[in-house]
Amino acid sequence: MSPSQHAVDDRANLTGTNRFELLLFRLGANTESGKSELYGINVLKVREIVTMPTVTAVAGAPKYSLGVVQLRDQVIPVFDLPAIIGCTLPTAPTLMLVTEFGRTTQAFTVESVDDIVRLDWNDVISAESSGTSQSLVSSMARLEGAAGDAADEVRLAQVLDVEAILQMVTPEKDRHQVEEKDVGEKLTLRPGSVVLVADDSFVARSLLEQALKAMQVPYEMVKSGREAWDRLNVLKAAAEAEGKTILDKVALMLTDLEMPEMDGFTLTRNIKQDTRLRALPVVIHSSLSGSANEAHVRSVGADGYVAKFSAEELAEALRKALSRR
Repeated sequence: MSPSQHAVDDRANLTGTNRFELLLFRLGANTESGKSELYGINVLKVREIVTMPTVTAVAGAPKYSLGVVQLRDQVIPVFDLPAIIGCTLPTAPTLMLVTEFGRTTQAFTVESVDDIVRLDWNDVISAESSGTSQSLVSSMARLEGAAGDAADEVRLAQVLDVEAILQMVTPEKDRHQVEEKDVGEKLTLRPGSVVLVADDSFVARSLLEQALKAMQVPYEMVKSGREAWDRLNVLKAAAEAEGKTILDKVALMLTDLEMPEMDGFTLTRNIKQDTRLRALPVVIHSSLSGSANEAHVRSVGADGYVAKFSAEELAEALRKALSRR
């Protein structure tokens, strides 16, 4: 195995321990505060960091688009991330992050890359839960103080919701208007049961709501794996008090992978290791893809895996998981 492949596998294996790696970077001075803040993105979404190449401007390009570049045999769009977030660079950008997620590849300019830190999802707070909800920030990561900082000082990094950012800057951002014809026949659940959905992205939750409504499926939404786990335990207790099982309350668990407090892998493992919950079908719905993640899906016992976002493939994955039950 090559050193680079070993590093990729090592990072992917963190998903089985409720840990992940966050790439920290800066985007220049915030136009309101004048400060240079720390931002972050999951390393698994970053294909590479490259010196800024020559960008070809595209006629009629949307706002925040700088044009396109060719990297090896692929032409990819480049977006002005500082401008998107509301920052100003002191000079022309010299670096860009090439990202892969949600079935797409694109690049974002940054001012500088600070570090890669290994964190526990318990160190990540939902932006909505912390009272700092912004459409482009999904969560806040607590970091240990840097050298020279006070011993008890905690730095915060804003974890960007790159799915929301991509939807905002892409001309076809309204393309995901899910209709019944996109998902096929109505999905029938046991009477009184719902699909429990966990996702920390506002954009993802909005798309999932459209898809589930098109399938005519009753559902309940939560914003993290921890919330989902707590809710499942409440519903499990309620079912048992009525002489029923969890399947009378929840027909299926649909979960994202990257979430504050508890990731989707840990949530799935907890469900499958609980004798009173393990019959519950679990489908993982994520913008992360690749053989390593799919192998982890199988290892924790998930009943399905579907990449964001295809309403047709999502409907198919739900049907398959429910049929196995």
